[in-house]
Amino acid sequence: MFVFVLVFLRMSGKKGVRQLSLFEVAIIIALGSAAGDPMFNKDAAIIPSLLVFGVILAFYRALTFFAARNEKVETLLEGSAMYIIEDGEFTLNEESDNTFAKDEFFAEMRNQSIEHVGQVKTALLETNGQVSFFYFDDAEVKAGLPILPKSYLKKSDQVTEAGDYACTYCGKVQHLKGPMQCNRCKHKEWVKAIKALRIT
Repeated sequence: MFVFVLVFLRMSGKKGVRQLSLFEVAIIIALGSAAGDPMFNKDAAIIPSLLVFGVILAFYRALTFFAARNEKVETLLEGSAMYIIEDGEFTLNEESDNTFAKDEFFAEMRNQSIEHVGQVKTALLETNGQVSFFYFDDAEVKAGLPILPKSYLKKSDQVTEAGDYACTYCGKVQHLKGPMQCNRCKHKEWVKAIKALRIT
């Protein structure tokens, strides 16, 4: 059964887990359910599971065939990329879709040598779970929300000295002289903005 699972995955055309969409994860779960009984119970027949494998593979191939030729079907099955950062700030128009954890996203940014949000022109959460980053040129980098733990954890709703501060919710940078709410998202928590260039 394990060999059949490997053969099925090879026939599906995928190279690795990071390339799987939610639709394909559902297919893998169904595949695991079909393979489970014969693998753990010697009294369970293999032939019915192989028939299920064949049906799942045919179903998968048919749906991917239609998805490749119809954008609406593809969007229904795979979803669409979601903008997370635009012009150095977190997007707000897709707030209801923001199900990612900010700590995990910051970790992904740090893995790409990003020190603050102002270095990023655009960031997209792809349908396979990966994040694509597009950067400002050095001359265009703006002050932004720092994402290094020691800097970010200094966030506070109190502003004791005048300067440029980044909203910890949306990344909007404003010059503040005292406590106030963000004029973009109406939150009141700030951290000192930085304008370091990205080290590549």
